[in-house]
Amino acid sequence: MHILIVEDDLAIAANLYDFLESRGHSVDAAADGALGLHLAVTQQFDAILLDLGLPGMSGIALCQKLRQESQIDTPILMLTARDTLEDKLIGFEHGADDYLVKPFALKEVEARLNALHKRHSGRVASRMLEVDSLSYDPKTFSIRFEDKDVKLPPKCIRLLALMMSEPGRVFSRKELEAEAWEDTQETSDTLRSHMHVLRRALLRAGGYDPIETIHGIGYCLISRAQTQD
Repeated sequence: MHILIVEDDLAIAANLYDFLESRGHSVDAAADGALGLHLAVTQQFDAILLDLGLPGMSGIALCQKLRQESQIDTPILMLTARDTLEDKLIGFEHGADDYLVKPFALKEVEARLNALHKRHSGRVASRMLEVDSLSYDPKTFSIRFEDKDVKLPPKCIRLLALMMSEPGRVFSRKELEAEAWEDTQETSDTLRSHMHVLRRALLRAGGYDPIETIHGIGYCLISRAQTQD
């Protein structure tokens, strides 16, 4: 996952950063609400770890701005030393998805982030997806590209739906494998062979391949205009 940590306690932020990075996640951090808001609005994250007591702008205010003003639905796990029911309810009312009281175990933080990301990905996959002339209907599992039906095996459909949920974003091998197989594969050949089937089917239907290989990282779904640049 690509995770944003917004935490003013540098020791806590460093522990979270080092642990999550060691677990294979991509991590950015901000020590105040203003920078946290800027990063959350200008970049794409899979989850946000948000401290309640921040300098300048509180976690509640930041959460409210993300939800109401920026219309960003990235899962938010709120971190705080306040453990009353009223504090938790305020966090949920302003857009937090989960709540974790300090001190916490780092493994529990990751487990909760994984659960939030999985639920959010499920919500994304439940709606109609459209990118240029490419469309996917999750209710019927039907795919159309340049007004032609595209037949794909289930795992290729999962890979395509994930990339269509965030066009232009580079998805790592781990992310794609977790979506299709719910775990990383022993060899990259498994993912590569499925991507070959997917790309060949799209090329045959639409006349061009909208998937770009980012060597050493993963794959990205791009627009037709980008393929012509």
